[in-house]
Amino acid sequence: MAEQKLAIVTGGSRGIGKAIVFALAKGGYKVAAIATNQERLDAMQVEAKAAGYDILVEAVDITDSDAFEAVITKFGDAHGGVAVLVNNAGITRDGLVVTIPNEDFDAVIATNLKAAFVAMRTAGKMMMRNRFGRVINISSVSGLLGSAGQGNYAASKAGLIAMTKSMARELAPRGVTANCVAPGFIETDMTDVLNDKVKDGAKAVIPLRKFGQVEDIANAVAFLASAEAGYITGQVLAVDGGMAM
Repeated sequence: MAEQKLAIVTGGSRGIGKAIVFALAKGGYKVAAIATNQERLDAMQVEAKAAGYDILVEAVDITDSDAFEAVITKFGDAHGGVAVLVNNAGITRDGLVVTIPNEDFDAVIATNLKAAFVAMRTAGKMMMRNRFGRVINISSVSGLLGSAGQGNYAASKAGLIAMTKSMARELAPRGVTANCVAPGFIETDMTDVLNDKVKDGAKAVIPLRKFGQVEDIANAVAFLASAEAGYITGQVLAVDGGMAM
């Protein structure tokens, strides 16, 4: 039996990231989930084992570039390189552009954009050597449309799209694809705390008039990681109920 190809997922312990981990494991990949909370990672590993999947987990602060790069390198070296990289980890520090403190801007860029760059640089070298790779970055409709009160977040997600397209051009000759998935409103613990008025207002601007599920994003990622998506690169797949069309 051929050795499973390695897929790394950041922010992989809950919500969209956790759904992606399980979707890629179901697709036959050896999945390594990276997050900051070791307890959640351990619990997910147990859950995955019960479902028949043997996943790897590691807790690391992805804004610590040296430590993050070391984890990716460790996983890659142990499994013949990184075949799939999913940069899913992200944070928000909301505020109007005219009021966002420097530290809130820097924190969002460090997590959402710079850490993704570090991962793409590290895994990308392995992909070039292997002449195969799938880079899948989780952007947002905010990166396509902008978002009032989220200038820093929107900037980080728009930057992620531009960096993805750049990598797609650079590594295409080596058989590496790079794409983005741009979620809209997805039901997670972040949306659960919204009151009904806010939820109804959000649904009113979604043509399908409903929030998406974490599985909707995971299914899109699994497709882009599959052999069937081998001729797709430099694209942004909006999974948003039609918000950004």
